[in-house]
Amino acid sequence: MFFIASKVLWFLLGPTHALFAVGLAGLALARRFRAAWIVSLVAFGLILALGFLPAGALLVRPLEDRFPLPADVTAPTGIIVLGGGIDDAIGRARGQVTFGFAGAQRLTESAILALRFPGARLIYTSGDNSLTDAITTEATDARRLWVSLGIAPARIELEDKSRNTYENAQFTAALLQPRPTQTWLLVTSAFHMPRSMGLFRRAGFHVIAWPVNYLTQGNSEDWKPNHDLVAGLSMFELASHEWTGLVAYWATDKIDSPFPAP
Repeated sequence: MFFIASKVLWFLLGPTHALFAVGLAGLALARRFRAAWIVSLVAFGLILALGFLPAGALLVRPLEDRFPLPADVTAPTGIIVLGGGIDDAIGRARGQVTFGFAGAQRLTESAILALRFPGARLIYTSGDNSLTDAITTEATDARRLWVSLGIAPARIELEDKSRNTYENAQFTAALLQPRPTQTWLLVTSAFHMPRSMGLFRRAGFHVIAWPVNYLTQGNSEDWKPNHDLVAGLSMFELASHEWTGLVAYWATDKIDSPFPAP
């Protein structure tokens, strides 16, 4: 129920969708209500401001800075990689593993870590996160890629039923049965790391964050205006989704803090 509600509510109430809806409603009602013109102008003005100003980058940056990349780490029990880095629909159509928007570096960096720590298990967790029960091959595509990069198939384990980050943590815990003496590296996009760390800690893992796929530079460049409206809006939408997810997971007692810390 939580999964379905989160999908539907975000589609309806996500900031970009909501502003577009308000703007269009204002245009539709402008002939009957003079104030509707003002509402519409404000809505579309906010869309332009959020797209061209660095609002998205400034919201993403604290998420990415929350868990710095560790300077050194001892050999872990395993490396857990969160899904989202593969576009399996295009991959099936084109006949090759295809990286998606959410972060190809999740796959490449985890392969590097697997070669660095040859005794560690390598786990990929991802299922279908749509509302249509589509068939997903993302996990098997990840295995195919890793094997082609030289990772022994016996080291790779797949969890392919989870639909969101909460289920990533819960289903992976059921698969691996983590113990307090074990250490696990968690590989996901840096903006996604705070929520992921909170969920995997709650699921019983002793996890070390290994953030990848940074979207901000972490310096004064992040304050500069955007020249691409769509890219700016996408960044703002992503940041809004992640901050909303943190609050929602904390409010529903799925993580211990609204902003998990190292």
